[in-house]
Amino acid sequence: MSRLIALIPAAGSGSRMGNQLPKQYLPLAGKPMIYHALATLCHTPRIDQVCIVLAPDDELWVRYDWSPFLDKLKVLYRGGATRAQSVLYGLSALQSEGAIQDDDWVLVHDAARPCLSSAQLDRLIDALVQDEVGGLLAIPVADTLKRADEKQCVIGTAAREGLWQAQTPQMFRLGLLVAALNKADNTAITDDASAIEALGLSPRLVLADAYNFKVTYPQDLALAELILQQRGAT
Repeated sequence: MSRLIALIPAAGSGSRMGNQLPKQYLPLAGKPMIYHALATLCHTPRIDQVCIVLAPDDELWVRYDWSPFLDKLKVLYRGGATRAQSVLYGLSALQSEGAIQDDDWVLVHDAARPCLSSAQLDRLIDALVQDEVGGLLAIPVADTLKRADEKQCVIGTAAREGLWQAQTPQMFRLGLLVAALNKADNTAITDDASAIEALGLSPRLVLADAYNFKVTYPQDLALAELILQQRGAT
């Protein structure tokens, strides 16, 4: 039977947050931000293992208590210069160890999406576990989209029909995902689904909700904390 392996690339610096501390370690509801995504993934019985891909020179990870997750957690100091490289290097390390097979499912999740719920995760797995390609959590674009010039003046309004905002986790078979990432331009790929699309395949969109947003700017931290407080995660 195919296994489900979650992988979180966490080798970035999070420069848009304007903080010297890498984004995944910023304090959120009394824990480093990445802790909350780990809690959801590790406490989901259907997921067999959760892997974190850190920068090779990461010295912050060992300063925190990860003991609640040790039965499922594996740490890999194999992060690359881009997100796509970190995912590929992490998966390649698991392959070389014989820890994962080509037909196993990989769920790649952003460390900066701390508000992923167990219900969202189950919905994704239920929708894709029998799918030939795989897919991702996403929500339809609701806002009007404006195209701007270099002076930040509007030069047009983009049609939003059929547009979705991609989220994570994104769930694909290991063999397919590794092949896609090896073939793709890893400097241009911003999510795993893009690499799959470049092979001519069509990942499935699984309806999520706006709570699973990506913490990108400082004000996002306050909103994430409110959501986690409501769930009793503090």
